Amino acid sequence: MTVNLLAELARDSEASFVLIARDGAETIELLTGDVTDVDLLADIPLTVDGTPREVFAMVPYRQVRERGFEAQDDGTPLRCLLVDQHHNLPLDDALAALPSETVPLHDAGFDITDEDYAEIVTRVIRDEIGRGEGANFVIRRDYTARVTADERTTALGWFRALLEHERGAYWTFAVITPGHIAVGASPEAHVVARDGIVTMNPISGTFRHPAGGATKETLVEFLSSTKETEELFMVVDEELKMMSAVCSDGGRITGPHLKQMSRLTHTEYMLRGRSRLDPRDILRETMFAPTVTGSPMQNACAVIRRHESEPRGYYSGVAALFTPNADGGHDLDAPILIRTVYLEKGRLRVPVGATLVRHSDPHGEVSETHGKAAGVLGAIGAIPRDTATVAPSDPDAPDSPAINLAQDREVSELLSSRNDRLAEFWLNPQDDGADGAFAGRSALVVDAEDRFTTMLAHQLHHLGLDARIVPWSDVTDAEIDAAELVVAGPGPGDPRDAGTPRIARMREVVARRRATGAPLLAVCLSHQILADSLGIGLVPLDAPHQGLQKVVPVFDEDASIGFYNTFTARVPAGSIAIGEAQVSADPVTGDVYALRGPGFASVQGHLESILSRDGIRTLERLIGAALA
Repeated sequence: MTVNLLAELARDSEASFVLIARDGAETIELLTGDVTDVDLLADIPLTVDGTPREVFAMVPYRQVRERGFEAQDDGTPLRCLLVDQHHNLPLDDALAALPSETVPLHDAGFDITDEDYAEIVTRVIRDEIGRGEGANFVIRRDYTARVTADERTTALGWFRALLEHERGAYWTFAVITPGHIAVGASPEAHVVARDGIVTMNPISGTFRHPAGGATKETLVEFLSSTKETEELFMVVDEELKMMSAVCSDGGRITGPHLKQMSRLTHTEYMLRGRSRLDPRDILRETMFAPTVTGSPMQNACAVIRRHESEPRGYYSGVAALFTPNADGGHDLDAPILIRTVYLEKGRLRVPVGATLVRHSDPHGEVSETHGKAAGVLGAIGAIPRDTATVAPSDPDAPDSPAINLAQDREVSELLSSRNDRLAEFWLNPQDDGADGAFAGRSALVVDAEDRFTTMLAHQLHHLGLDARIVPWSDVTDAEIDAAELVVAGPGPGDPRDAGTPRIARMREVVARRRATGAPLLAVCLSHQILADSLGIGLVPLDAPHQGLQKVVPVFDEDASIGFYNTFTARVPAGSIAIGEAQVSADPVTGDVYALRGPGFASVQGHLESILSRDGIRTLERLIGAALA
């Protein structure tokens, strides 16, 4: 039955079907049905005549425009397979039925040269991160080639090769529809919603197994890298922003863990929270993973638009399976579309990207894209496979020495020690805030295009405040004047640039509250704007503090806080007051960490970040000062 079914589907040029092998499963899921393309996530047809049905959807990157973010519109469809039949095929039978021929590639290579890609990396670090546009950005390039063999047979052969030669993938899959074919082994479940529990799985940091196999020393060196560690912390922060938007309890983090694949090892956390939202709404609010876009998310999309010359297609989108559940709704399982080969009109495309941070070395990022492309191409057999992951010195060891190394005490302790730097607030269960210090009070949070405000609002709820978020472009003067407490939020950009509408509006928000003396808390960008209004100078830092953790003085108490800033307010060293404002600043540089005065308080760092070990206590202290 398995052989005949797969052979029949391969021969039918109009048939649409999906093959999914989940990590550790002994079966392959075969989904068949009709295809329909829709415009919006809300249009995904989860019911027919009131009856729930299973739907598989390929969500392209351009769909991020539903969140109001920038993206090139390349017309890649939001494609839905309306599942008529869902088979579970024995893995061994499916492997025997799938083709095994090697398919040669022609005219293969990257669409952007190594030199040009290194120059793009340099520009992003200098012009985007260096000017306060964000903490990290993912810029992609595509490995392309011509394929002359039959596309459907080729795709099924690649799917078989991934099943045989890749390990540790969350989903191994083949999506075959007219005009669009995708085959991949995604390591990352972007968002899963089951039984009211939402899970996200931020993965970052890439350890490419060296020739001769991974060793404890090489893995420890990778785990000790400041760049790799901070890269993971930054994507966890970014995904917690999304969790705080869709989960009533904001989300809790567990980990870190090693994500081990055949040729690569990654580090990862798990985030969990409770939500009763429609799964399509959960998917919309979590578009897309910062591991393949950057942070803050909205500005990352703008940076991608500026530096990527070609649209992304499905790269960095998700494959989403909506399955009816016992409650009459749908569960959601949506891995990220990475480590994926696309085949269209005889052209192979493997998009790969590198995460660019302030520490990035352009040539190192070039090398990372080569490693990621080689991992996919080797797994499907398009290039010679790298067998370096086998440990020749130990014939009794499992296929990959990374499994043994993950259980090593030093490796385990090194991983666990990362949590010593993180805020217990996000590691532990959180109460509902009914007994919080400011119970019965309310706050208006003005979002300046950094969704750290969702985490901030969650912490305000925890402290008892009824907090509501309004975008800078929508907030009215009447709302600003009527609010009991205004929290002017963080955002990207140069605080001195009054010609930018967003900066200009945040200046107006701060000025209105200052004019009346009504309580104001200003964070990061808004802290800088407040400082400027007090006559304190603003200057760029010598090196951006994106994802940097520091212990700093905050009014007679040292606090461990996470920073994401490129600019700083600066006073003469030793200053403790400027006019009516008390100043808490670095005793040597004069960089201002916090301000407080009649009806206002502010902080340069992000008290809501996982990097702010003393964040919730410091937030409570500053709110108390503003309300006093």
